Amino acid sequence: MTSTQCRLLAVFAFGYFVSYVFRGVNLAFAPRLIHDFGLSSSDLGTLTSLYFLGFAGAQLPVGVLLDRFGARRVTAGVMLIAAIGALLFSLAGGLGSMMLGRFLIGVGVSVCLGGAFKATAQHFPVGQLTLVNGVVMAVGGLGGVAVGAPLTWLLSMAGWRTIGIGLAILTTVAAVAVWVGAPSVSERPAQASVVEQFKGAWHVLSSRAFWKLTAFSGLTQSVFYAMQSLWVGAFLRDVVPAGAHAGASRVATLVSLLGAAFIAGNLGFGALARVLERRGVSVYLSSGVTMALFVLVQALIAARAPIPEAVLWAAYGALGGTGILTYAVMAEHFPARLIGRVNTSLNLVIFFAIFALQVAIGAALGHWPMQAGRYPAAAHETVWTVLIALQAIAAVWYFVPTLPTRSVARVEAKAAV
Repeated sequence: MTSTQCRLLAVFAFGYFVSYVFRGVNLAFAPRLIHDFGLSSSDLGTLTSLYFLGFAGAQLPVGVLLDRFGARRVTAGVMLIAAIGALLFSLAGGLGSMMLGRFLIGVGVSVCLGGAFKATAQHFPVGQLTLVNGVVMAVGGLGGVAVGAPLTWLLSMAGWRTIGIGLAILTTVAAVAVWVGAPSVSERPAQASVVEQFKGAWHVLSSRAFWKLTAFSGLTQSVFYAMQSLWVGAFLRDVVPAGAHAGASRVATLVSLLGAAFIAGNLGFGALARVLERRGVSVYLSSGVTMALFVLVQALIAARAPIPEAVLWAAYGALGGTGILTYAVMAEHFPARLIGRVNTSLNLVIFFAIFALQVAIGAALGHWPMQAGRYPAAAHETVWTVLIALQAIAAVWYFVPTLPTRSVARVEAKAAV
């Protein structure tokens, strides 16, 4: 690996790490936000989910911008929006300002992963991309660890507003690092107009092959991220297995364990899928099996199975991100000229679903009265049962052997630009 490649990988992975920290920071902020602003569960779910709404809404425009102006300029510039959003969130005097700040954060970091993948594709051989992109995902996943025990420790020494301002500064540093550290690449002028490129994205979203592949993957990933970034903390606090300690340190430790397992799962299951593919097992099948195992783990957690909770939550984290293998499956069913828009379309679906789920979960929990600052176990169990049932239905469609062949999917996409 050359020095240029190392520098590029470092700055873009750093940017994705910042993105991931913002994704889950309200997990630790939640008790303080509830105390300071008197937020209900519905308020908290809506506030946190606006990150994902901003992220989802920016996906298609960001994809077009990356193709026209390059990863370095677009990533550095758009990340400054996240810094402004973090500052607004931290200085907010009411819920409205916080919501706007959270939305701007989502818009600002929406470029981090797509920009990283575009940059690595331009500077690394194709054969190295699985490993290199896995490294980016793993470094980003460290953000999931950071919002557990490390952030809880920081909050014991400083207020959430101070930490929020610190994150705004960190985001600015990451944007400058990308601008200074990433090599500049001259983009070829786009052959199609912006309108035509958006038409291509619409054709992807109207493709049956896309939704056949996306339904199960999108649901498992959106459920995982909706929980990891907010509601898993409330579940761990309120639904305590016999013999477990209900303290904040236990919750923080398990959140960090979940984040670390997510990193290991991204690297390990990605490598396993490639090994199995060489032995004749398709990525489509291996991805489906790992997603099905994730649903099984959720069922065991919801049923409070007599299994050590550290084991269950490590499995939850390791399997929660395996739906990302669907990005590789998409490449087998759509022409190369559409893959960028296929990926951003999948991101749009996932992050909009996370937004909807976080709002819906908050509203559902709000139907039960809190007792001593906690929701009854029945409230969480009902939410989890519904989510598991939805994923099970999507799994049936995923495994029913009616996926269009590559040629059929290409015919479906023939009108796309």
